[in-house]
Amino acid sequence: MRTASARGRRRRATRRWFAGVGTALALTVTALTTVPLAQAEEADTQRYAVGGLGEGVRNFFLSPGAVEGANDWDCEPTEEHPNPVVLVHATGVSLGSNWARIAPTLANEGHCVFAFDYGMGLFSLFGRVGGLTGVTGSAGTMDAFVDRVLAATGAEEVDLVGHSQGGMMPHYYIKRLGGAEKVDRFVAIAPSNHGTSLNGLVTLGEAFGLLGLFNGLFDVLGMQGLKDQETGSDFQEALFADGDTVPGVRYTVITTRNDSVVTPYTNSFLDGDNVTNVLIQDQCPDSPVGHVGMAFDGPTTENVVNALGAADPDFQPVCDDYGLSF
Repeated sequence: MRTASARGRRRRATRRWFAGVGTALALTVTALTTVPLAQAEEADTQRYAVGGLGEGVRNFFLSPGAVEGANDWDCEPTEEHPNPVVLVHATGVSLGSNWARIAPTLANEGHCVFAFDYGMGLFSLFGRVGGLTGVTGSAGTMDAFVDRVLAATGAEEVDLVGHSQGGMMPHYYIKRLGGAEKVDRFVAIAPSNHGTSLNGLVTLGEAFGLLGLFNGLFDVLGMQGLKDQETGSDFQEALFADGDTVPGVRYTVITTRNDSVVTPYTNSFLDGDNVTNVLIQDQCPDSPVGHVGMAFDGPTTENVVNALGAADPDFQPVCDDYGLSF
């Protein structure tokens, strides 16, 4: 015969068991509902896969005209990022290969990102090698594309991010084609501003009287874009004759001491109002990144995000995840 105390202990044990089960069920339900939600939120903010050099090479062959994170024509600018970003690729590549890292990074940051190809000539390899034809014609292509972006998004201005020639060519659009009224921020990565000596090849060609021959060949082959980027070219002299900048546009130049394409690297820098010149090695002294590698470089990408966002003049990127040295 069970005593009253035994029955009481059994009832208390039963209550504790149900309480424990209830707590476990509550925790399980919480886990099943909150963990996937957190993962979904993270996935939503990082919905585009950020690529590297490998993806850039892959896109060169398989996806020259498309890249992750760019050209969503239904994208609506936000209050935080009211200006759509237009990416302008370098010489010898296309939008797909140049922007495998930066396009999805900016899209994940909440920007509406757009990119276009320009300067495709006789040797474009079916849309893979751009920036070959004359810069003035390329700037006209850019003019039409920016107008299309503004019409689609309803924005009043765009921000520009360009690499190499893509960081120089927009100056013609801004200064000569009325682009100053449509551009807010212009971020240039290793731009060929003020031309390049190509590690002295231009100077050597002049010394041996061969530069005119090569430039004539560029004209015949439809590669005026190469000639336009030479130090001292008629195009460069005319483009910057009235100064480097125009009022109303905010400029950022990001370059590397190890640039072997735009030489000297100091040619990239701009002089004028609303200019921020950034040398990666001032921030990260051990960075080996070169001209091509900057499109896939961690500190460079962080500087681009800062320039299009907080624009903190004392910004310091994390000094790792460097791009290649060429």
